[in-house]
Amino acid sequence: MVYVNTTIDKHLERDDLVIVDELRFVPFDRAGGELLFNLLSERYERRSTLITTNLAFGEWVQVFGDAKLTTALLDRSGHHSHILTTKGSSYRSRNREHEETMSTKPKEKEGRPMDG
Repeated sequence: MVYVNTTIDKHLERDDLVIVDELRFVPFDRAGGELLFNLLSERYERRSTLITTNLAFGEWVQVFGDAKLTTALLDRSGHHSHILTTKGSSYRSRNREHEETMSTKPKEKEGRPMDG
């Protein structure tokens, strides 16, 4: 595994917090998985990293495509971590459903006499 430490990598290693949002959204090729692994390894026990995903840990191999790499990444990510699990529909889903409901309701006519 060859890792070239670029300028952006150096910044990410020094930042107090790195957020990896929606980890499963786009699967990594092997090189991408290795780059993320190396970044998280450099940050391990030195800086904070927040990862959001809707995948169970057993499904992470689908994103990285390599079981050994995934296991090592989960080992580092899970050590000293706080894991928050949420259930129910997401904020985005609820908001989208509300917008769809509002757009299908018939609109009231303007100029309608007031009750009273």
